[in-house]
Amino acid sequence: MSNPHTPPKKDRALEQALTNKIIDDYFERSESWLRAILRMCIFSLAHLDGKAVFVVECPNQAVAKRLSRKTHPFRGIVYFLTDDWLSGDRCLFCYYQQDKEGSWRCFDTSSNCWTNLSNLSKPAASTDG
Repeated sequence: MSNPHTPPKKDRALEQALTNKIIDDYFERSESWLRAILRMCIFSLAHLDGKAVFVVECPNQAVAKRLSRKTHPFRGIVYFLTDDWLSGDRCLFCYYQQDKEGSWRCFDTSSNCWTNLSNLSKPAASTDG
C-alpha cells in the first residue's frame, strides 16, 4: 500500500496497469458504475496475519464507503490473483487520512468494520472504536 512518500498516481504506471487488467478481466460483467469508480482506485496485494489480502486504495472516503457496501464482487479476487485457495477472501477498501498522522482508514471485510492502519507490513493494526 502507498504511504505519504509514494510517488504521485501518475508515476504508478505498473500498479495502474494491474488495476486496469483486473477490472477488464475480473469485472467485465459488473455494472458500469462499479467499473468506473474502480478505475479511480489502485489495486494491490498485501499480507496481514500471514494471509494475502486484496487492497483497494480509493481516492477518497466516498469511494471507499460505496465500495464497502458492495463487497460481493470482490470475494474470491485473491484466488484470482494468487491461485491460493487457502488464502481466503479478505479485502480492504482504504482511503488516506491526511489529517490523521498519515494513516489509512480501511473497511476490512473479515470483520466488517472500519480500521486505521499506518502500515500494512506491520502484523497488527490499531483500531479506533
